[in-house]
Amino acid sequence: MTNQYDVLWSDTAKNDLYTIVEYVYSDSPTNALNILDKIETQGNKLSRHSERGRYVPELRELDVYVYRELVVKPWRMIYRFDKVNVYILAVLDGRRNLQSLLIERLVR
Repeated sequence: MTNQYDVLWSDTAKNDLYTIVEYVYSDSPTNALNILDKIETQGNKLSRHSERGRYVPELRELDVYVYRELVVKPWRMIYRFDKVNVYILAVLDGRRNLQSLLIERLVR
């Protein structure tokens, strides 16, 4: 039997998603809505398949195995889970350096 998890989006992840959709919307409202649907759908699938994402490679190199990512090209959805919840923490541009993105966020 597969566990059913509640998928919870952090404020940061919601803001990331909003920023992505807003940026794309200026060029193509239809494309923006398709992207929103695709990312939300993949995130919500984690309610039944929380382990489907890979460990974040940059963090795995540091022996950090708490965070996973689901790639929804070109974005990386960073999440973690416990016994009852999946926490989506960020949706990042996969074309950018993760270390730089994390440093930017810590400095804000």
